[in-house]
Amino acid sequence: MAVVVYFDGLCEPVNPGGIAAYGFVIYRGGERVHAGRGVVGAGYLGDDVTNNVAEYTALIKALEWLIENGFSGGELVVRGDSQLVIRQLRGEYAVKSPRIAPLYARVRGLLRRFRSVELEWVPRELNAEADALSRAAYEEFLREHPEALRAYRLRGRSSPRRADPRRFEDGGGAL
Repeated sequence: MAVVVYFDGLCEPVNPGGIAAYGFVIYRGGERVHAGRGVVGAGYLGDDVTNNVAEYTALIKALEWLIENGFSGGELVVRGDSQLVIRQLRGEYAVKSPRIAPLYARVRGLLRRFRSVELEWVPRELNAEADALSRAAYEEFLREHPEALRAYRLRGRSSPRRADPRRFEDGGGAL
């Protein structure tokens, strides 16, 4: 029975250099076994972050969790709405960015721990749960760091809303 990982990342209110957050969800046999979210970094704090850094970090965190919890060695399906990440991992796009190269190498190394791997691009609406978790991590960061938006001089401008993260906060998995 394959394990399915959905991953997502964002970098807002500006990209590059905004607040980079990620989310991921892991399913096995149609049941959610784990979910995670977090913040990679923030440009206003000096971190070199982009949406692609957040996307790769989401996948790294999901794969590390799978390996640490005994899910390696089997069949894995990876689904994300980042064409860049999926196509780079499939070998269809070259990895040109020096900030992405080590993340790409880390993911490739982690993927080798699984017997078979399918990499699937999905439209954003089919990745809503991971998207909502990345958004929840971003919004939590803003609540904990009210100076962040001031640092980006965005008074009066709000970030776009997507899926409501509260829809996914019950029903298993650690958040």
